[in-house]
Amino acid sequence: MTGRGPARRGVLTAAASLAAVAAAAPAAQAADRPGGGANRSRWTTSWSTAQTAPTATDTVASVGLTDGTCVANVRLSAGGTVRLRYGNAFGTAPVLVGPVTAGGLPVTFGGRQQAWIAAGATLTSDAVAGLRVAEGARLTVETRLPGPTGPLSFHRNTHASHSVDGERTTSVFLLTGVEVTGAHGPVVAVLGDSITEGVGTPDDADLRWPDQLARRLPGSAVANLGISGNRLLLDDARFGPGGQARFDRDVLSLPGLRTVLVHLGVNDLQQPPSQTDPARVLAGYRQLVLRARNAGLRTVGATIAPFGGWIRWTPELEAVRQRINAAVRTGRVFDAVVDFDAALRDPADPARLLPAYDSGDGLHPNPSGHAALAAAVDRRNLL
Repeated sequence: MTGRGPARRGVLTAAASLAAVAAAAPAAQAADRPGGGANRSRWTTSWSTAQTAPTATDTVASVGLTDGTCVANVRLSAGGTVRLRYGNAFGTAPVLVGPVTAGGLPVTFGGRQQAWIAAGATLTSDAVAGLRVAEGARLTVETRLPGPTGPLSFHRNTHASHSVDGERTTSVFLLTGVEVTGAHGPVVAVLGDSITEGVGTPDDADLRWPDQLARRLPGSAVANLGISGNRLLLDDARFGPGGQARFDRDVLSLPGLRTVLVHLGVNDLQQPPSQTDPARVLAGYRQLVLRARNAGLRTVGATIAPFGGWIRWTPELEAVRQRINAAVRTGRVFDAVVDFDAALRDPADPARLLPAYDSGDGLHPNPSGHAALAAAVDRRNLL
């Protein structure tokens, strides 16, 4: 009996330890899941971009690189410790990435300087040793691609200056996100089109409305997932998969996310073939809301802004826009609403942008218009 007592106590102690580990495991796993509450991941997006497949006119992306170097200069929202995320969403073969530096410091992947991204997959780095960034900082990421890479998944126009082998470009290749640990405000993804992407603002000015929103919300993290020409319902070879098709990859995959703001719909109306059935657009919105709620996310829907001065505007499309906006404003589609229509319209001609906010084409707001959009977002709807 005396010889078996300690052994039995040892078994009981081990069993208790295993039970404690088992109990802790779900909490640890929950901490890395998207969604709200105390179980959010300590990592959150700070800068993000959405990828499309290259077309024949996208020379670098369609051909790819051999022993090439891509430099991305990105404006962060939240700060803290840093890790990087790469994507090969539209690739057909694995791509070797590395060596990589961020802020001049070496980046590793599982302790190694290089790693492969499988076709259609993503690649997340280790935390970058010795690097902590300030809120709102600019970060330079230099990525060597030994290649040959084949066609590269990319974002065509970020409205910021980058380079490939020393040549200026506004495109970002493979890099899809910078993630940090220091967000202490709202963590928001903006699923949008060219207005969200930044059309109507000058390159390198960081005057896109998601940038301006981040500056209004200290400690927040805002992911700009706008793609010029993007729709809610239909895919396009140049403008990428529609919002419904890319929602899981571009939004639900982001760590620490709390809220998604949907700003899509004008291209469904004005790009041929035009969507003239408001019910189809509203049904698309509702599906995004259901998928977001299943992931524990809050949704904010934006009304469709005026485009009366645009070349493809018609009175018939204006009537569709008004019907969609009226339904969104009821509050029975999204969890909350931001009225971009009211923020930008000309009171004297509500089908058009206020002249002081018009970039000149009747569709895209200028920097003052982007500021008005950022100001229209109520912080309380993002929490």
